[in-house]
Amino acid sequence: MKAQIGKSPGGPLTVREAGKAEWPRINDLLAEKHPQHAPKRVGHDLRMVVEQGGEWVGVLVWTSGCQRLQDRDEWIGWTNAQRAQRLKLIVQLRRYLLLHEAGTRPNLASEALAAATRALPALWQKRFGFEPALLESFSDVEAHAGTCYRAAGWTAVGLSKGFAKHRGDLYEFHGRPKKLWVRPLGKLAVDALRAPQLPERYEAGATASAHGQLPLAPGQTRSLAAALRMVPDPRAANCKFPLGPLLCVIAMALLSGARDLAQIQRFGWRLRPQQRAHLGFRRRRGTAVYPGPGYSVYRDVLKGLDLEVFAEALTAWLAANRGSLPSALALDGKMIRDTIGVLSLVEVETGVPVALRIMTQKEGDGAHCEKSVARQLVADIPDAQGALLSGDALHTDKVMAQTAVANGADYLLQVKGNQPTIKARLARRTANTPLLPS
Repeated sequence: MKAQIGKSPGGPLTVREAGKAEWPRINDLLAEKHPQHAPKRVGHDLRMVVEQGGEWVGVLVWTSGCQRLQDRDEWIGWTNAQRAQRLKLIVQLRRYLLLHEAGTRPNLASEALAAATRALPALWQKRFGFEPALLESFSDVEAHAGTCYRAAGWTAVGLSKGFAKHRGDLYEFHGRPKKLWVRPLGKLAVDALRAPQLPERYEAGATASAHGQLPLAPGQTRSLAAALRMVPDPRAANCKFPLGPLLCVIAMALLSGARDLAQIQRFGWRLRPQQRAHLGFRRRRGTAVYPGPGYSVYRDVLKGLDLEVFAEALTAWLAANRGSLPSALALDGKMIRDTIGVLSLVEVETGVPVALRIMTQKEGDGAHCEKSVARQLVADIPDAQGALLSGDALHTDKVMAQTAVANGADYLLQVKGNQPTIKARLARRTANTPLLPS
């Protein structure tokens, strides 16, 4: 896939993805000409070539974004939970190298960078199956002013702290803070990253895949683990893994976007040793290792667990921490295969849950299906007077509406194809009603 990106002295420039057979040449060029040499592979990796007249004039290396950047995270305004779930939607320009002599090609740096920025979303989608929302990069403040970033539409949002990852969980201080640049890929991209509900276009990239990314602050994580230790353990007394840490991992994995038991197990496996220790996992005797449970451990716990007691413990913890929790804590409508599901009622402005219930099936008419659980949850709200309750099309029925009104609330429910009669009636009544501006 090639894209012509404009006219420069010497002919038009094109940008394309480099094939795997071209990676050794790119690595050699970076090793020879770039002060940081070729990067190690971290997560996703996509390489671009800028050409003019069939000759290479530049190379770019794009990889997964940094796990934590204080200035970036504050600029986005997202929470720990959102960052843990949506980190893959950030792509980092890891290396940028032009092959001409400095000063001989004015504007080439900004022109090529702007074109690569425009080409990146489609190439990333084709290669990895999801659309990114934000780009990030760094410039050395001691060597460059970063003019090409500014000219290409990037924004400086702060500085790094001067540390680089060394190995494992360790970081080295190199003493040279870098200027941090960002480039949203769309007018509403940053709003999407911090929104309580992620837009559908980005959902494919919102998976909890980063090592050690927790949706809660350390103090909240320890508090949640302590609260969940009070849930009765359905297993034998000599179990290898304590129940409190197991339930805490399950809850945080759900908060981070996990959809099945395999993703919960992977979330727990990616926790750092210090994090496992804080949660209460046991250290292997004579070592610094804190083993993590496997798939069967989570499966057996959820099968034998008293789900109502689990829900009550979570709800009590949410109530005790209300006002201090991140805005994206909602667990509404998530099912872990056919084992367990969690439905929550959240504040629309903040996304903070005010009540939570366990469900055992998404569809159906049983006592623990989502519709029945939602009705009971709305009926049990302690102070619904004047509240406006909303829900998706699954909850659009007379019983839900009557339940909300009986508890003093108003309701706003969606109508889709599963309610053809109501949908047709509403279409007729609103046929001449002007739409609100989008």
